[in-house]
Amino acid sequence: MDRILKLVNPQREFERCWVHNALAKLAQESARSADTHLLKLNFPGFHGIDFYFKDEAAHPSGSLKHRLARSLFLYALCNGRLCEGQTVVDASSGSTAISEAWFARLLGLPFIAVMPEGTAPGKIRDVHALGGECDLVNDPSQVHERAIAHAKRGACHLDQFGLAERATDWRGNNNIAESIIGQLVLEPRPVPAWIVCGAGTGGTSATIGRYLRYRRLYTQLCVAEPTGSGFVHGWRSRDPNVRASQPTLIEGIGRPRVEPGFLFDLVDRVIEVPDAASIAAAWLLEELFGHRYGGSSGTNLVACLKLAASMRAHGEHGSIVSLLCDRGERYAQTLFDRKWLAARGIDISTWDAALRSTLQDGRWRIPGNGAI
Repeated sequence: MDRILKLVNPQREFERCWVHNALAKLAQESARSADTHLLKLNFPGFHGIDFYFKDEAAHPSGSLKHRLARSLFLYALCNGRLCEGQTVVDASSGSTAISEAWFARLLGLPFIAVMPEGTAPGKIRDVHALGGECDLVNDPSQVHERAIAHAKRGACHLDQFGLAERATDWRGNNNIAESIIGQLVLEPRPVPAWIVCGAGTGGTSATIGRYLRYRRLYTQLCVAEPTGSGFVHGWRSRDPNVRASQPTLIEGIGRPRVEPGFLFDLVDRVIEVPDAASIAAAWLLEELFGHRYGGSSGTNLVACLKLAASMRAHGEHGSIVSLLCDRGERYAQTLFDRKWLAARGIDISTWDAALRSTLQDGRWRIPGNGAI
């Protein structure tokens, strides 16, 4: 044994020691973290249909992306791509960047977030507060290229858009799908009819879709997306090269292109949600839960209500599960600022009335068109 140790390159041994210590810190952080709550709601218009919302905003870094960031750091460490003192970089619309900055600080590593200039100011402040640097890009479609440029200068590119679906262990290891199914085990309807999520990197939908198949569950997967996103057009055409037909104000989802991690065949349905509906629903979530959540959480709520209305119309009972993705306080100067909304021509009043009516009578409405 001593002879074997003497043959080890001292520099390689030193590097391996740092990686082992980094992995130990990530394991300790995971052990200290409690699972996020699965919150239940029932609405007057949906007798026999239970709604559950996984509160991912409760993570230490404030969003669903806490899970992804931990997985990306583990993936980089275990693949030999990240070493002591190395700068870490990734492209993000904000939430992933905040979570990655949180883990970079835990490991004592410099971090650069490449973000669109239009990212909510609260998110930029959060990255800075965690010791990260923000490289703001005028053209959102160029964030990938800017991150790659940093990597060419020696940074470790975590590459959430390219690696999200493979960095997460979809068979278990406390991924979000395993957590949801485990938390439902004592509920009246423990196998949900639907799970609803957005598609930022595509990693969450891939993890949930794979796990449902792995567990041989008949739960269907719905992706809720802003109107005209790249994922919407890609899923319908099965063309990975399509582009979004219109921009969105909802950060984190509604990507302009189909990201590599989006697996079409795992998704049973895609529901398009107008920005005004998503924002109205985000405001409504604050009333329902007493806490603010971001625009993608509102998008999920709208899709849940549309699915539930269809179930009700067909006399079906069951449960629907979705995600509360990130903290709404980050959007105080954008989605929750009436002046900001007015400057962008967003009026949420008609959608607010439509959603409230749907909660009461279970019929899906589009403003101006009545119940459908």
